[in-house]
Amino acid sequence: MAHLLGAEGIGLEFPTRTVFEDVTLGVNEGDRIGIVGRNGDGKSTLLKILSGRLEPDRGKVTRRGGTTIGYLEQADVIPETETVAHATVGERPEYEWAGDARVRDVLGGLVRDLPWEATIGSLSGGQRRRVALAKLLVDDWDVLFLDEPTNHLDVEGVAWLAEHLKKRWSPSSGGLLVVTHDRWFLDEISTYTWEVHDGIVEPFEGGYAAYVLQRVERDRMAAASEAKRQNLMRKELAWLRRGAPARTSKPKFRIDAANELIENEPPVRDKVALSQLAVSRLGKDVVDILDAGVSYGDKTVLADVTWCIAPGERTGILGVNGAGKSTLLGLVSGTVEPTAGRVKRGKTVRIATLSQQLGELEEVLDDPVRIVIGRLRTSYVAGGKELTPGQLLERLGFSSAQLSTPVRDLSGGQKRRLQLLLILLSEPNVLILDEPTNDMDTDMLAAIEDLLDSWPGTLLVVSHDRYLLERVTDQQYAVLNAHLRHLPGGVEEYLRLRAVEQAAVPTSAAAAPAPSSGLAGAERRDAQKELRAIERQLQKAEEERLKLHAKFAEHDQSDFSGLSQLQGQLSAVEAREGELEERWLELSELLG
Repeated sequence: MAHLLGAEGIGLEFPTRTVFEDVTLGVNEGDRIGIVGRNGDGKSTLLKILSGRLEPDRGKVTRRGGTTIGYLEQADVIPETETVAHATVGERPEYEWAGDARVRDVLGGLVRDLPWEATIGSLSGGQRRRVALAKLLVDDWDVLFLDEPTNHLDVEGVAWLAEHLKKRWSPSSGGLLVVTHDRWFLDEISTYTWEVHDGIVEPFEGGYAAYVLQRVERDRMAAASEAKRQNLMRKELAWLRRGAPARTSKPKFRIDAANELIENEPPVRDKVALSQLAVSRLGKDVVDILDAGVSYGDKTVLADVTWCIAPGERTGILGVNGAGKSTLLGLVSGTVEPTAGRVKRGKTVRIATLSQQLGELEEVLDDPVRIVIGRLRTSYVAGGKELTPGQLLERLGFSSAQLSTPVRDLSGGQKRRLQLLLILLSEPNVLILDEPTNDMDTDMLAAIEDLLDSWPGTLLVVSHDRYLLERVTDQQYAVLNAHLRHLPGGVEEYLRLRAVEQAAVPTSAAAAPAPSSGLAGAERRDAQKELRAIERQLQKAEEERLKLHAKFAEHDQSDFSGLSQLQGQLSAVEAREGELEERWLELSELLG
C-alpha cells in the first residue's frame, strides 16, 4: 500500500519530562488507526507532530507530496458569530452543495435538526461539536486527524460518525488517525491501535478488542509488578469474548487464543451474590415510579412512566439531549416531584449521584487527597477484599505521591475519580451515574468498571459511552417521546427506533433514507404482532428473574438442596430470556 506519511526517530521533550524518545512509525493508504493511552502521555501531541502542527525536537516527519490533511481540534475553533450554514458549506451556492452526495450525507447525519441560520454562539457544546465535524467532513481529505471526535456526541451521533468513516474511502485508500476514549467507536473504525506510553508508541493490529487480547498476551509475560494490570485486562477480555460476540467476530481477532487466556476467568459479575447483598442492604423495596408524569406549563417532559426498580438492578438510560433523562433520574432521587402519578421509595434507600459537575469537591479544593478520604472511612470492601482508601486510590490510578496533592491541583480525570471514590465511601445503596466517563482514558475506564463490578447496589447509568453502558449494566431503557421504553435489543434497538423516528421528520438538510424491510402486508403485521408479544414475555421473564434473585437472598444459605432448586429455576428463566431475545433480534432485522 502507498505511503501517506510517517515519522522517523522523533523525540520531544517538555521542561519536566520526555514525551517521545526515538519514535518511528508510518501511515499507509487504507490505515485506520485508533490511538489510546493514559491522559497526559502524548496522544494529542502525536497527532500534532504527524500533521505538521508541532515540530519535534529531533527526527523528521515526511508526507507524500500533495497529501491533504484535515484536522479536528478538541477545542471549539469556529467563531461564535458564524452561522451553521456558513460554517458548514461556506459561500458555495445551494445547487452545488445539495448536489454532492457526501455533503448531503454529512449534513443529514450531523446538523439536520439545527436551525440553518443559528449562530454558533447560540448552540450547546454537543451541537457545536457536530457543526465542527460537519465543517471538516464536507471537504475531501487524504488523511483525517480526529482528536476526541466523540466528545459531546450522543449514541446516535457516534454511530453515524463510525458508519460515515467506514464508508468515506475505499478500503485501500485514505488514512485516519483518531484519539478517543470511546472503546466501541475504536472497535468499529480501527484496523490498527497505537498505544502511547512511556515515551514510545506501540502498535497493535486490529481494533480495541484485538488490542486487549494482544495486550493481555504481552502483560502475561511481564514482570510480577504488572500483576494488577494483567488481571484487570484479562477481566476486560473475558467480557469482550462472552458479552459482545459482534466485536470479536472480526478475522483479526484470534478467538482460540482469547478463549485459552480466559478459560479460568469467572464472569465479570457474580449476579446472584450481588443480588443477595443488594437485598440485604436495601430490602425488597427500592424506588417505584407509578404512572408518573412531569410537566412544566404546556410542556410535557415525561408521561405515564411506570418503573419498579429492583434491588441490585443495573440499568442504562438512553435518549437524546433534552429527552427527559435527567428529569427521570430526578424522580428516582427525589430532586424532581411528579406532576402526575406518584413515587415510592424504600425506607432504607440511600441514593447518591455522580453528576457531570464536580460540586462535591468545592469545599475540599485546598485539602490534600489523603486528608479528604481519611475523613470518611478507614476501609472499603471491593470484590470480597477489604481495602484502605489509599489502596482504592491506587486501584483508581493515583500514585502515592498524589495522596499529598491538594484537590485543586488534580487533573480533570483525577478529580472525577476522587469524586466517585468519595461517593462510594459514603456507602449509598443506589448509585446514579450521569455521564461518568468525562476526562477518563481507556485504562481508567476499565478500572472504574472493575470497581463497579463488585458494587452491591442498584446502579442507574446515563451515558453516551456505548461501551460503558453495555459493560456495566444488564439492561437498557430509553426515554422516547416522553415515555420510558424497555429495550430488549439494547443500544441497537434504540438506534433502530430513532432511525424510524428521524425518517418521519422533514428537515431542511438531507433527509435520512426510510428503513427498508423484507416484509410487507400480512407478513409484516404478523411479525409486528409477534414482536410486541415477545416484548411482553421478556418483561415477565425479567420480573420472574428478579424475584428469583430476591428468593436467593432470603433463602437459608445452608439449604443446598433448596438453593440448587432455585438455581435450576433461574437457569431456565435465563435460557428462556436468551431464546426470546434471539427471536426478538431476528424479527427486528426483518422489520428493518
